[in-house]
Amino acid sequence: MEEERIGLFIDYENLAIGAREDLGIQFDFKPVADALAERGRVVVRRAYADWTYFEKDRQMLTVNQVELIEIPQRKGTVRKNAADIKMAVDAVELAFERGYVTMFVLCTGDSDFTPLVHKLRELNRRVVGVGLKASTSKLLPAACDEFLFYENLSGVDVPDRKPKKERPKAETPTPATTESPDALIVPTLAGLIRAGNGDVRASSLKRALLRKDSTFTETDYGFRAFGELMRHLADRGVVELDYEDSQGDPAVRFPKSGRGEEAGFGLLHDAVVNLGSGGSVVALSGLKNELRKQDSGFSEKPLGYSGFLQFVKAAAASGYVDLLWDDETDDYVVSAP
Repeated sequence: MEEERIGLFIDYENLAIGAREDLGIQFDFKPVADALAERGRVVVRRAYADWTYFEKDRQMLTVNQVELIEIPQRKGTVRKNAADIKMAVDAVELAFERGYVTMFVLCTGDSDFTPLVHKLRELNRRVVGVGLKASTSKLLPAACDEFLFYENLSGVDVPDRKPKKERPKAETPTPATTESPDALIVPTLAGLIRAGNGDVRASSLKRALLRKDSTFTETDYGFRAFGELMRHLADRGVVELDYEDSQGDPAVRFPKSGRGEEAGFGLLHDAVVNLGSGGSVVALSGLKNELRKQDSGFSEKPLGYSGFLQFVKAAAASGYVDLLWDDETDDYVVSAP
């Protein structure tokens, strides 16, 4: 696989002030450089700011071979807007003039760059964003192919204290989840399998997860690498990994013995029995709500089903319930076998 060639554009004022006010630390470029080294070869590195305000940062960026683009403050102009415009123009110009640049990394949390992301993706470029959680608009991560939060990068040491200053933001991203990754991974794997494009490799699954949620990272769930997360799911019996002819990229499948849906099927059967006293049938509409009355956390999605009807059909195929179409009610009806 050919390595990515990366163009890096840094809205330095956004990152530097965000790191100082939101995290209480000095912005360090090295964690960003290390994260990009894992993704490809950086061929362009540019940072935009009025550098008279960031004298101490000049040397740190110069040592890391970052080209400093000076945006001087002129009377009657807004410095921040000037930097944003220059950065956007340079990025689009590079996309047209340097066809070999396959990935653009935009270090900013400013939603004003969302149209730039859309344009670069129109030009068939992969776009990765880097920003701070507290100062990143939720519009920007959703537009990117992948979005990295600076404080999650390896090498960023965030002190255990409150920020110096609370910066109000109308739209901030959702905090990192503490839930199980099954809810996202299982339905995504099921969808890829339904698409029928052959074996689903772990790398393909990771790309699909990022297309669904550009902020997805296995580190939010306590894992150091995606392969480690996959092995954890395999140990729990959620998936199976096939390393034959994998070259380090195993095929991911659901276990032949099932995905743990038997408990859900049993819950469905019990609900139908309770509702259909005397052997009467139960309408499919509203049945899911009844299941949630018995188990408030019930959802068919973590089991790999795209909808409740598909889940009930699977339960019927396994003999837990009977499912028929009723012309009179214009709805499916469910009964206990």
